[in-house]
Amino acid sequence: MSKRQTYHVTSSKEGWNVKREGAQRPAKIFHNKEDAVDFGKEKAKNQPLGQIVIHKKDGTIQTEHTYRKDPYPPKG
Repeated sequence: MSKRQTYHVTSSKEGWNVKREGAQRPAKIFHNKEDAVDFGKEKAKNQPLGQIVIHKKDGTIQTEHTYRKDPYPPKG
């Protein structure tokens, strides 16, 4: 089974970053959050098992989406 590739959308001084989990630098930096989320979703969707975690400006998690078959679906 493929390892999940997770992308985080976070705020910084430069703008909104899209960064793969474990990477040193962002894949891309955007001026607005909407464009960063769109780019991050496309990156995650193109993985065998992808996830995007969208953070608020204060760093807390706003929402997350998993694409393809999630090996750890939410319970309930």
